[in-house]
Amino acid sequence: MKHKIAAQLYTVRDLLEEDFPGVLRELKDMGYAGVQISGMFGHDPEEIFSLMKELGLKTAGMHVDINSFRNDLPKVLEQAELFETKDLILPYLVEEDRNVESYIALKAELNEIARKLHKDGYRISYHNHDFEFETEIEGKNALEYLLDPTDDNLLLAELDVYWVKKGGKEIVSFLETYSNRMPIIHLKDMAKDEEQSFAEVGNGTIDFEPILRWGERNGIEWYAVEQDVCPGNPLDSLRVSIENLHKLIDSMNE
Repeated sequence: MKHKIAAQLYTVRDLLEEDFPGVLRELKDMGYAGVQISGMFGHDPEEIFSLMKELGLKTAGMHVDINSFRNDLPKVLEQAELFETKDLILPYLVEEDRNVESYIALKAELNEIARKLHKDGYRISYHNHDFEFETEIEGKNALEYLLDPTDDNLLLAELDVYWVKKGGKEIVSFLETYSNRMPIIHLKDMAKDEEQSFAEVGNGTIDFEPILRWGERNGIEWYAVEQDVCPGNPLDSLRVSIENLHKLIDSMNE
């Protein structure tokens, strides 16, 4: 399972501008097997991928904003080919797009893109927050509507366990619906404070063992560690997270 743990580079976004190569080297030294791309931060994609190959870091999908899906898809595909990934994930919706009409249009739009790209092996996924739980569409919350596991819905899940819990759901029960429809899952912990702030994986209130066991039974290919806000250097937080995950995996294998 350790070979499936990736770092979502949004966690270290501020550091990437200064020293993308140095960050990649540190992540490899920590034991991460891959990274999830969330932008180049002014760096040359070919140089970044060349270093990843040299280090043996794989690509655990790419986060792609909605404007790039709509207006720059050829460039997105070119970069996906370079980074040897077929997973394109929409990571976020701005507030004005969080309404019934926009969610309905978005589901149709992403399915149309997914159908066009399906023959080339691409998969389109949606990464949640907690705001999707606030809107109801056809008797479901917006997240369940977008990811409805029907044969004609090609939109896959990239569920973030922190936001599932923040949305008031029991995590493993909520994951069940998306068995073999979720190539990548986001691991993020919730602190034990009143604000339910972000925490290093294993240092908060979420029990990750049943999540990992579920993932191994249900088609998870990558476990992407993300921490939106860190108390200090985000590399320190990513180090704590992977050390805790490796200890947990070792204990599960005993």
